[in-house]
Amino acid sequence: MEEREREELFSKRIRAGKRTYFFDVKSTRSNDYYITITESRRYQKDDGFAYEKHKMFLYKEDFDKFLEGLKEAVEHVKHELLPDVDFSQFNREEDEGFGSDLKWE
Repeated sequence: MEEREREELFSKRIRAGKRTYFFDVKSTRSNDYYITITESRRYQKDDGFAYEKHKMFLYKEDFDKFLEGLKEAVEHVKHELLPDVDFSQFNREEDEGFGSDLKWE
């Protein structure tokens, strides 16, 4: 069963301008599950581009608390701090040509 350690069971990529977010569901040796959330940011370096990444691990016992906290924070920004902003303007199609095969392990 060592093959199952860190085996990726599900992956969702969200492109957001120069950033890409990855939500990956993985398993442990004991058939437990966790989510890794990775932010990848593209930046100019010398004669090309480089990527900087930050990773966060989210364990099952924290799923509900995390979702509730994220929802509260987003709702506060949308309704209390920026009530006049039309957030739908930020919904755009993915860039077809940018990093379509980019994936973190």
